Amino acid sequence: MDIKKLWSEIKSKYSIFLVLAVLFVVSWIANENFMSVKNLSNISIQITVATILAFGQTILIICGMLDLSSASVLALAGVLSVSTYISTESLLLAFLVAIAASVACNIINGLMITKFKAPPFIATLAMMTMARGAALLYTNGQNIYQIGRYVKFGQGSILGVPTPIIFMLGTLVVTWYILKHTVLGRSVYAIGGNEEAANASGIDVNKVKMKAFIINGIFVGIAGVIFMSRVNGGMPNGAVGYEFKALTAAVIGGTSFTGGIGTSLGTLAGSFIVGFLDNIMVLSGVNSYLQQIVRGAIIALAVIYDIFAKTKRTKAKLGNIEAKNKV
Repeated sequence: MDIKKLWSEIKSKYSIFLVLAVLFVVSWIANENFMSVKNLSNISIQITVATILAFGQTILIICGMLDLSSASVLALAGVLSVSTYISTESLLLAFLVAIAASVACNIINGLMITKFKAPPFIATLAMMTMARGAALLYTNGQNIYQIGRYVKFGQGSILGVPTPIIFMLGTLVVTWYILKHTVLGRSVYAIGGNEEAANASGIDVNKVKMKAFIINGIFVGIAGVIFMSRVNGGMPNGAVGYEFKALTAAVIGGTSFTGGIGTSLGTLAGSFIVGFLDNIMVLSGVNSYLQQIVRGAIIALAVIYDIFAKTKRTKAKLGNIEAKNKV
């Protein structure tokens, strides 16, 4: 057995999990409170909203797109959901309203990109501003309190498992199944890898992109419900910056910004890496401003590594082609 080749395969497939394991051990050594059941449970709950958003981002990025509007749409869907519950006292209706509002915003994103050929960055940046403005307009800039049983979405538990974690694991399974076992998933990878080739092979590129945004909309709606119930109110200014937390988790987890590469489990690992880093910095008393610098540096390193890995893969493919031509 070629040990060097085996190690290379392990690094390419499981490097993110090795990083997560090393970070776990280092955090454990750095602070004894890190390993407490309460602390690990808190980390898992705290990352749920950003992780659910990250699963949607993962599908979009693999498809060659991204969503800068997810946190703002989350806020709009969340306040509409809370308001619906206060008016009707129906948890089911409140949940469905959040999904419907978020999907509607994502359909608009998809239409701007597929029909009007707007770059995803510009289209979702526009939606980011509009959705946040709509949330503030709807609530007149005021938070909505006294939400009663609505808190069960984010503060309840089923068989001892916190509901936010159940939602996170549910979206993980859905994302994994879509990417791994559906025609849509294969089409998403194909479009992200080479859109022109995907189109030439008969894939309806615009239809796939719209479906990707609809799935993202469902995830964002779920995240909105969990976020509002966790903060115990409808907050139109809530979740600011969460779109970047989601992007960070996806990219650290191995999703390539150039498209065509990424996995749901990698994104989950990336989210836990961010969660562990945030937690150990807080436990160690690291200055909050310095924490922001560290997060920014992590994003930069992840993108640089992604570019380096992409270049390396391209060179390897070109080398193989040249070798075949010589033969």
